[in-house]
Amino acid sequence: MMKARQIKRGVHWVGAVDWDRRLFDALIPLPDGTSYNAYLVQGNQKVALIDTVDPTMADVLMNHLKDTPTVDYVIANHAEQDHSGSIPMVLERYPHVRVITTAKGKEMLMALLSVPDDKFLTVADGETLSLGDRTLEFIHAPWVHWPETMLTYLREDSILFPCDLFGSHLATTDLCVVDEGQAYEAAKRYYAEIMMPFHPSIEKHLKRLEGYEMDVIAPSHGPLHDRPPFILEAYRSWVFDQPKNTVVLPYISMHGSTQKMVEYFVGSLVDKGVTVKQFNLVATDIGKLAMALVDAATMVIGTPTVLVGPHPNVSHAAFLANALRPRIQFVSIIGSYGWGSKAVEQLKGMIPNLRVELLEPVISRGFPGEEDLRALDDLANTIADKHREHGFR
Repeated sequence: MMKARQIKRGVHWVGAVDWDRRLFDALIPLPDGTSYNAYLVQGNQKVALIDTVDPTMADVLMNHLKDTPTVDYVIANHAEQDHSGSIPMVLERYPHVRVITTAKGKEMLMALLSVPDDKFLTVADGETLSLGDRTLEFIHAPWVHWPETMLTYLREDSILFPCDLFGSHLATTDLCVVDEGQAYEAAKRYYAEIMMPFHPSIEKHLKRLEGYEMDVIAPSHGPLHDRPPFILEAYRSWVFDQPKNTVVLPYISMHGSTQKMVEYFVGSLVDKGVTVKQFNLVATDIGKLAMALVDAATMVIGTPTVLVGPHPNVSHAAFLANALRPRIQFVSIIGSYGWGSKAVEQLKGMIPNLRVELLEPVISRGFPGEEDLRALDDLANTIADKHREHGFR
């Protein structure tokens, strides 16, 4: 078990590294584990614990705090249990502690963890809390993940504690980012799977944070950023940059017809200078698919027909794309059927959140013939032309 680690004098990481967790929310793959970061900030008058850890690792947090005689405040930036779940254990050890959160956060923590009403102090946007020689500023950030989310800024040390924002699911012994390639990959996966649906709110708060000096960004998952421009520039790219000249193609094939269409279509797109990221949904890491959607201009879904509808794996991929709300501009559907199909109509109905132009689908009856292949060429031409018109590169 790692010991508490100093970030700056009087500011320590007291979290837990979960090397073995491989699934988050019973949905999200964790190929590299994760961490639950909590931070102890000691002023000359008061002590604050910023966030806690997943309750499965509460003993690790409490061990880190064993030599801390008092904690006056627990800052709950976010009510989700991987950050808040150990608050009851902290309250048991330090009965006088007050939980600092937003009004919405109080409501949610009372519901999720049965924290008593009299344990809370709610704070307004921009409100501060003095620890004596240190000052915490609270920045409300609703819908930067959940409606109650806030960020905490330690003024005197220029440290931002943004909870899930700027985080990554990455178990490592490094306190701060060392391998930027690995960190970028993990942070992009995290953004794609968790933060991308909220990119309009993130856009607003990235602009707001430009007014803050930051020496360290200390998120609640993954390594800390002691070179903040690295993660800030990555987020600006994911949020503000226009999509790229890329087609994401999730598909599945049952008897080879859709597979043949995908192979031909990919070749046609490549001939026209379009990059393709192809995902066979029989065995796809959905995190990789989500990451590809961050930058892509177009998604083309490939499906056979199962009982007149899309294959269930394809339906799942469409559901995820709809939930993640990537900034793709165009969508189309290719696939095959035997005796009848409503796959196109059903898939269109599964993506109402995507503000996209729907391009003419190509659906073949059985194995694709010459006419079907010409239609795939036409679709590839349309996509290439659309990308050029919009300046996607």
